[in-house]
Amino acid sequence: MSPVFPMLTVLSMFYYMCLRRRARTATRGEMNSRRAIESNTRALPINVEIVQYAKEVLDFSSHYGSENSMSYTMWNLAGIPNVYPSSGDFTQTAVFRTYGTWWDHCPSARLPFKRTPTTFCSQDYVELAFEEPVYPTAVQILETYHPGAVVRILACSANPYSQNPPAEVRWEILWSEAPTKVNGPQARQFTPCIKQINFPTNLIRLEVNSSLLDYYTELDAVVLHGVKERPVLSLKTSMIDMNDIDEDDDEEKYGCGMDTLNKQFSIVTLREWPTNGYFDKLPYELIQLILSHLTVPDLCRLAQTCKLLYQHCCDPLQYIHLSLQPYWARINDTSLEYLQSRCTLIQWLNLSWTGNRGAISVSGFSRFLKVCGSELVRLELSCGHFLNETCLEVITEMCPNLQELNLSSCDKIPPQAFNHIAKVGSLKRLILYRTKVEVGTSIFNLCNK
Repeated sequence: MSPVFPMLTVLSMFYYMCLRRRARTATRGEMNSRRAIESNTRALPINVEIVQYAKEVLDFSSHYGSENSMSYTMWNLAGIPNVYPSSGDFTQTAVFRTYGTWWDHCPSARLPFKRTPTTFCSQDYVELAFEEPVYPTAVQILETYHPGAVVRILACSANPYSQNPPAEVRWEILWSEAPTKVNGPQARQFTPCIKQINFPTNLIRLEVNSSLLDYYTELDAVVLHGVKERPVLSLKTSMIDMNDIDEDDDEEKYGCGMDTLNKQFSIVTLREWPTNGYFDKLPYELIQLILSHLTVPDLCRLAQTCKLLYQHCCDPLQYIHLSLQPYWARINDTSLEYLQSRCTLIQWLNLSWTGNRGAISVSGFSRFLKVCGSELVRLELSCGHFLNETCLEVITEMCPNLQELNLSSCDKIPPQAFNHIAKVGSLKRLILYRTKVEVGTSIFNLCNK
């Protein structure tokens, strides 16, 4: 046998090992590009990748700049880069309102809500619309100063430019990770490894946490890579490393769909067991204390185990403080309806970021407060774009003990609606950041009391 053939075999094995090593370390976008090339060599249909910058900034929770300026505002994220690849503090970038931990440690800081899942650490968000709906293969974020704040990237099934509203709005997490501190403030192109989804999207949401940063993070542009047709791997496609297959996690199992959480809220059947195990021997107060450490979805799941735990999980004392912000993508009118019987004693309620794109209606919000608003002391409604004058009127009538009200970034409320808040005599803290409140509104009379 010629010595050439053993050499070719060795080279083939070396090439195979290199491909496997690259598969472990490559980003999702690189993997998809490689598969497209390999598919092309096998005479399969070519799926051309589309690369597009954000066309429009649809919504955001905060920014450092003012509403009548373009300096340090979220609107700078639309279009091509203004600064990248340069590094430094530039007014043409998008900058969120805070950084570090000083905001939480100052004397006026509000106490955090209990039961917040450890996986939810988002402090701010921005939603970006793109021209063409695509199946995402990569998302590139151009960070020009103090990078590392982005903690989640989500895709939405709703097309913001469609004339027909969707029957269901679905959000899917493309990538999620705990906040990290990047060494140095230099610019970078952040391209995390995203997962594949089964619907096209042209609406991307970035969520950030700036608590580990030494200064404001600055974003210049966002690039969406994707294909028009859903990628399908050919059986003849070359090796796929097992590390390229995502394991199921909680978000994958339970999704971001509204129906999933609602099914957990509406527990109507329980398994029949002859006894409740050893839980019958524990004091009621001890079981309540143990369950107080569970998140809301975990309470709903535990309620399906036996009648005793169902009674504990639905006890209104477990819902004195309730934050639904971590589940903003899954909360709708049906969710609030299922929670009514459990929230009759609620004192702190966080509905920030929830209810947008028709998920919560004015009537659904009003019905909930009429049942659960009498004991409310603190109400968080940041970025609640479903709120209107009727909602503020209901808050005034149904929440006589309200002391704290957060309406930040509720920019859809008309100026005259804020007159209703002046009737809440017990109010001690009112946040109206990025609202349309006017100086002549009677609400300013509260400052003179």
